[in-house]
Amino acid sequence: MSELVLAAFAAETGRHVVDEPREHRFQRFRRGFDEAAFRASLAARGLQFIGRSEGLYPATLRELHDPPPGLFLRGGGAVELLGRRSVAIVGARACSSYGSQVARLLGRELASAGLVVISGLARGIDGEAHRGALEAGGQTIAVLGCGIDRDYPAAHAQLAGRVGESGLVVSEYAPGVEPAPWRFPARNRIIAGLAAATVVVEARERSGSLITADFALEAGREVFAVPGEITSALSAGTNALLRLGATPLTSAADVLEVLGIELASVAPPVFAEDPARVLGALTRESAGVDGLVRQTGLDAAAVATALAELELVGAVAEADGLYRAVRPQG
Repeated sequence: MSELVLAAFAAETGRHVVDEPREHRFQRFRRGFDEAAFRASLAARGLQFIGRSEGLYPATLRELHDPPPGLFLRGGGAVELLGRRSVAIVGARACSSYGSQVARLLGRELASAGLVVISGLARGIDGEAHRGALEAGGQTIAVLGCGIDRDYPAAHAQLAGRVGESGLVVSEYAPGVEPAPWRFPARNRIIAGLAAATVVVEARERSGSLITADFALEAGREVFAVPGEITSALSAGTNALLRLGATPLTSAADVLEVLGIELASVAPPVFAEDPARVLGALTRESAGVDGLVRQTGLDAAAVATALAELELVGAVAEADGLYRAVRPQG
């Protein structure tokens, strides 16, 4: 039996289907299902379907206890991209400016090292991770919690298009399937299943990102968490992961080391305007936040965010309230 009929039946019934249902309704549906016509309709819309029994189906997904029967795909990336070494970056939708900067930076750094960056196209951390990977000229995969023919959220339609230029947008759900709250936790198992490691940047106490981390742990994958302020609700989930034994992440190098990737393969970071301005000022002389505000013309919040990004990649160091530029080694 082709797995495509399972995906089509799930779309028809609005259910989550991973194995053949033992019911008369499915038997009737299967007898009337025209797989050739369905595949032709997918191809006409620029879509593909890779079944669980096919060779191109990602081996890492088969390690899940309930792997999807197949994946619908769109985008210019080769199907083989699903089997490339990859890292998932996930976190809060309503993230802080710091979390946004960290996610974008990690996406950029990890993609520069040749890893595929996987996330869920959501607002906040997900979107920034995709953008960072694209800024580095890398490849990224967006996993949807709705039908493959939709961009969700609609505000990220342009981002989905950019992801699909060299990467892939994937979903276990057939065209026409509407987003529903229960579909997103199911989507998260695919994000975790495709990735060799999962990084949680910011997460509230009951964030869906923690579900992704749980799936990664169940599959025996590495889980990283970015430490956060103990007074911030956005750090409650990540700090809880650290208490449970997740690996603290202080830079992209932590991920690369665990995956056995040489640090020298990471391209020099390219900073946005604000961090570049702050780094330029510190290259001339060490300064505190107040001094940097005066020298750069940025407000204190912008300076603090820029410093956080620069510290994360080791471009600056702080001692006794003063920041200094760190000269690259090698």
